[in-house]
Amino acid sequence: MCGIAGWLDHTADLKEKMDELQKMSESLKRRGPDEHGEYIRRHAALLHRRLSVIDPENGQQPMSTLYEGEKYTIVYNGELYNTAELREELKAAGFGFGTRSDTEVLLKAYCYYKEACAEKLNGIFAFAVYEENAGRLFLCRDRVGVKPLFYHTYPDGIVFGSEIKAIFHSGMIAPRVDEEGLYELFFLGPARTPGNGIFKGISELLPGEYAVYENGKLQRRRYYRLTAHPHEDNEAQTIERVRYLLTDAIERQLVSDVPMCFFLSGGLDSSIICQTASNYYNRQSDLLPTSTRPLGERYAIHTYSVEYADNRKYFTKTLFQPNADFEYIDKMVQSTESHHHEIILDNKDVLEALYPSVKARDLPGYVDIDSSLLLFCREIKKDFTVALSGECADELFGGYPWYHDHDILFEDCFPWSREQDIRRYILKDGVLPKGESYVRERYLDTIRAVESMPRDSKIDKRMREMFALNYYWFMQCLLERKDRCSMYSGLEVRVPFCDARLVDYAYNMPWQLKAYGGREKGIIRKAFEDILPREIVYRKKSPYPKTHNPIYQQLCAEKVNRILSDPTRRINELIDADHVREIMEHPEKITSPWYGQLMKAPQILAYLIEVDYWLEEYHVRIEV
Repeated sequence: MCGIAGWLDHTADLKEKMDELQKMSESLKRRGPDEHGEYIRRHAALLHRRLSVIDPENGQQPMSTLYEGEKYTIVYNGELYNTAELREELKAAGFGFGTRSDTEVLLKAYCYYKEACAEKLNGIFAFAVYEENAGRLFLCRDRVGVKPLFYHTYPDGIVFGSEIKAIFHSGMIAPRVDEEGLYELFFLGPARTPGNGIFKGISELLPGEYAVYENGKLQRRRYYRLTAHPHEDNEAQTIERVRYLLTDAIERQLVSDVPMCFFLSGGLDSSIICQTASNYYNRQSDLLPTSTRPLGERYAIHTYSVEYADNRKYFTKTLFQPNADFEYIDKMVQSTESHHHEIILDNKDVLEALYPSVKARDLPGYVDIDSSLLLFCREIKKDFTVALSGECADELFGGYPWYHDHDILFEDCFPWSREQDIRRYILKDGVLPKGESYVRERYLDTIRAVESMPRDSKIDKRMREMFALNYYWFMQCLLERKDRCSMYSGLEVRVPFCDARLVDYAYNMPWQLKAYGGREKGIIRKAFEDILPREIVYRKKSPYPKTHNPIYQQLCAEKVNRILSDPTRRINELIDADHVREIMEHPEKITSPWYGQLMKAPQILAYLIEVDYWLEEYHVRIEV
């Protein structure tokens, strides 16, 4: 994975903007600490920061090639998982290759197929290709939205980057937030409307979208979206197909020229990935150096889990978190015979990491769910550069409680943020008066675009709507978290469940098959029951762990009290200090999550800490 940025301006000489370009590149150094490169012409600049994973010696970027009289130059962030097939296809069309890198394959695929190349790619990516003679820029983002790509257009040009901070360093736009941005922050956050960059003038390509900038105009097109079609497979075929697609996705993502490890929570999803990888490596013994293991012994993968200090002491079961992870992790370590590493986080460190978490996202985010991941990835990076993780199975295969509680399922709202009362409660009277209607319209916009089949039952139709809500909203928030918090330490995290083939298959699977046996992710359980310990197969869904130690609430309250007592902090223009203090004094009154499954009183306070820091650190101008 890498960081990319670029700038086209048809009036300015970008060779005179070297200071700005250097700052843009430097701002992405965490994403690509190994190398940097630039392609700079009078009216175009492409910048790259590299994290070397495949063909470290020959995959430098920007990469250029000549084809039919045109010079094409690419900057690319991501991984292609069908590189070998594409390379053979292009060889048959007459192309030669001088490297093993997927970058060269992607560049030549664009030369040959132009925009249509997007539909041929299996992977996670964001990339830009510039055609020097035509002065034409092509931008593209992967189908599922694993990799980010933000941009800003202005009358004379366009600036883009993997992260918003790179765009600001161009000097072409200042950090501003208007009423719409505040609605996003306070009534939808940490989620955001697809394509909305919160900052005024900042947008993001949608998952499965590409754009062409030419002659001063940007034209966007969706090349992929959730599409309804009949599910023709019977029960046995469906089980087999799910197993094949996920196994193939995992095995394709085991390719790396640098050390690789695995996230292991003891849940179903990460356990499937770890066990499949372990089995694969041990089947492919001829591919492994003899020095990696003694003859006759299993190849041991490295697995990592995260925990918080004293969490076992304070853990309390809830509807959303029915059991703790550690017992199940132990079972999977035994099953895979892995070298396991448990990272235990101090609650004070988790609190202090809220600040770099904002810098990683350039926005307030998922508070301690972000900051803990950031700290976790920092520790993993000490020994590994690539990891595989089990994100997104719950969105695709009905893992969350809101899929199974019919009272929640048929509520006409975002299921992870059902009540707006607490969001309204923390704001001053008269501030953001249309917040509830703003959320309502974003919800309805999503529902209206959902494709279904005439023969869908009432439950299947609603499940398609729920799938789309989770896919375009909740899942995007988690993918953004995973990308920013891992890449902040230069750790590449791959997510096999985000294979678009699996997404398509899951979207069109009838609910009675998806919830096989009446269980959340039932079809996944059934498909992999023979390779996992029984306790793992039938474990109740449990989310990414949060801290249960009351010290975290106390620490957050202390920081919020200092913010409320400082009249110079601009967040105090928006929030009701008395109501926020009420939350600090009586956290038990917050019985429904602010967002998702786990964000209650401590996380509400942490979110206010992040918003305050964001306003001050980014010098955000509020325009309401």
